[in-house]
Amino acid sequence: MYNLGVAASQAGDSARVKAWRPAVRGVAEVFHAHFTDHVYPLHAHESWTLLIVDYGAVHYDLDRHAYDAPTEVVTLLPPYVPHNGQSATPHGFRKRVLYLDEDLLGDDLIGTAVDTPVFADPLLRRGIDHTHHALQHPGDELEAESLLALTVDRIRRHLLRTDPVPQRADAPDPATAHLLRDLLNARVVEGLSLGQAAAVLQRHPTHLVRAFRREFGMPPHQYLTSRRVDQARGLLLSGMPVAEAAVGSGFYDQAHLTRHFKRILGANPGGFKRTAGVGRAAEPPRV
Repeated sequence: MYNLGVAASQAGDSARVKAWRPAVRGVAEVFHAHFTDHVYPLHAHESWTLLIVDYGAVHYDLDRHAYDAPTEVVTLLPPYVPHNGQSATPHGFRKRVLYLDEDLLGDDLIGTAVDTPVFADPLLRRGIDHTHHALQHPGDELEAESLLALTVDRIRRHLLRTDPVPQRADAPDPATAHLLRDLLNARVVEGLSLGQAAAVLQRHPTHLVRAFRREFGMPPHQYLTSRRVDQARGLLLSGMPVAEAAVGSGFYDQAHLTRHFKRILGANPGGFKRTAGVGRAAEPPRV
């Protein structure tokens, strides 16, 4: 269940935080915060802390070594290792954090993460930013799960000191891509998680995303969304109210449908529905 669980204000405008637990496997919590003068004491988490800073910079200590987290880098703090934190500027900082389940990266990478908690990787940072945006919209879990899988894979490659851009994983696999499309077509309304698809097709989630995008030119979540918009279009033309058409085509709610409908078709569903019937041939007169 998607839950915007916590929204709090502390000490007036000096601290603003929002946290929630999304319905995406592997994400224990999403945390957005803007702090001016808060100082974190030494503390530890049972999850991986994946941090990006949108404004200002954070200074912190990890394993008795000092680091800075400015806006252009990605910071990964491993579970169970104490760290602290405070603003590195007089104007505070704004950050977004994903707390990831411990097993998503594995205990074997904790030591390496302690030694190298900072990644200067613009593509990785952009992927995390897109993941946060997807996590803010109920109904876009497949997109968030796909982005997260690619993000975790890229982080693992950094920690293992391999090429962060996997070449072999991008090799064509049209058979798997078509099988995944069949699964999505069969579950347009019900939806399908990436984990479920991986279990059915016996393929790694990141391989599914890359194989599908290579074969069809779009990621799986974009394909599913387009199919749902198409289904909603038919329901609206049949006269169904917008809210019912949204649920009937697999969207979370009317707002979710409206956002994607307008993005794809250039019109909102209400306006589209009002045009239904315009241009039809006139019915013959009754006799």
